[in-house]
Amino acid sequence: MKAAVRYYSRTGHTKALAQAIAKGAGVTAESVPAEMTEKVDVLFIGSGLYAAFLDKHLKDYLESLDASKVGKVVMFSTSMLSKRAFPLMKKVLEAKGITVADETCYAKSMPNADLLKEAELFGKKLSSN
Repeated sequence: MKAAVRYYSRTGHTKALAQAIAKGAGVTAESVPAEMTEKVDVLFIGSGLYAAFLDKHLKDYLESLDASKVGKVVMFSTSMLSKRAFPLMKKVLEAKGITVADETCYAKSMPNADLLKEAELFGKKLSSN
């Protein structure tokens, strides 16, 4: 199964989570707006929340995705307060006709070593289903 990991991070928290997921999936995490040049079966997409909303860079990236190049999306996020990024991302993706997996990966603030290991296993599991 072909996978890709894309993320947007201002603080490095989401980047750390993205890199752990990518390690498990056997790919390299890339910051948006990294282009999707090939079709993937699973696209892991992650972001933090900024003033309770998605950053414009990530929202623009989600809106630019070509649904024909994505089998399904698996979301991940970091934030201090909530998992609000998930419904915000899901709304944009589903409007484009992209399937969004129910499974998510979340870290409150900077993920610790245990959570990074869990994220790696998450990436491995969901990239092989």
